[in-house]
Amino acid sequence: MQQALTRSPEQRLQQIDRARHAVLDESRPPHEALSASWIERSWRRCLSSGLRPEQGVGFDVVPPQLQRHTEEANHSLVQAARPVLEKLGRAIVDTRYFVILTNAQGVVVDVSGAIDRSDRRADAIARIGVDLSERSIGTSAIGAALGELRPVWLHRGEHFFSATSFYSCAGAPLFGPDGRCVGMLDLTGIEAMERPELKHLAAQSACRIENALLLSQPHRLLVRLNWPGHPLGFDADGMVCLDDDGWVVGANQIARQMASQLATPAPVHIGDVLGLPYQILFDAVLRQDPTMEVPLWSGLRLNALPMAPADAVNHMEAGVDILGNGNRPLKDVETALIRKAVDDARGNVARAARLLGISRATVYRKLGNGKRH
Repeated sequence: MQQALTRSPEQRLQQIDRARHAVLDESRPPHEALSASWIERSWRRCLSSGLRPEQGVGFDVVPPQLQRHTEEANHSLVQAARPVLEKLGRAIVDTRYFVILTNAQGVVVDVSGAIDRSDRRADAIARIGVDLSERSIGTSAIGAALGELRPVWLHRGEHFFSATSFYSCAGAPLFGPDGRCVGMLDLTGIEAMERPELKHLAAQSACRIENALLLSQPHRLLVRLNWPGHPLGFDADGMVCLDDDGWVVGANQIARQMASQLATPAPVHIGDVLGLPYQILFDAVLRQDPTMEVPLWSGLRLNALPMAPADAVNHMEAGVDILGNGNRPLKDVETALIRKAVDDARGNVARAARLLGISRATVYRKLGNGKRH
């Protein structure tokens, strides 16, 4: 790929054309190395499924019932992504590229940027509900990002169909709080200059969307992680969300790469990730400087910054003020706060739970033993 990028735009297109003829027209290995082996794999999948490069592409919209279901199922993703998409649209406004967000099946759920609706090539793909999966439009950054689960760059004739050979696109997969792929982010240009650096922009923006999606999940504690020497509080942090009892309710991809225990689909307790009692993370929130160094069970060490959601912080701070003892362990302050809420509700546990934003079961459990397990 690096060799290809040192060539002129004309030479680059000639290289792609020779590769297309070798693989697509003659169905044999290309004389010249492709910019990425996944492109050839995708081309061959399309050929084996009976598709041919000269076929037309319909850019079909999914049926109305499926479209409604898709919109409902991806509401959280769209809400988390929209601020990022708007900023992306402004960042690339002068490049003739625009932004597409799809679900995990390659169906468009949102778009942004300077989309020339008078150009049917732009309007065809920048529509909510259009199917841009590999089975529908052949090789593209969208199908590749979802298939390879990594950021990709695709230029003009590297698309499978001749009818899509005027597009250039960068794509990056999006992963949800549970680690599963939930969609992808695409930056597409039409007869635009090749800009492979957009792959980095797509990947960076995808990280921001993933973090926003993670933070939208209900959680009691957020733990930001990074290696010693790296500042905390930025998009490059590993992020882990915990419930009251220290169970992981979500993590971003960076955290999953830092700690292998987080990569498993099974429920994980933060105590199985970090070599310290999880209560220490909760207790640190009310300190003036909660940043700490924490050990992984692998023997490596990370810097950690425990943070509580705004509503949880308010409850914690209220507990300290009401109880008049800021030096008490957070778990004791929390239990006392719950007791006071139940007293204020005259014993109505359901009402106290609503006011505190927790379940009735949690209230009974906290008051039953006065400590976390």
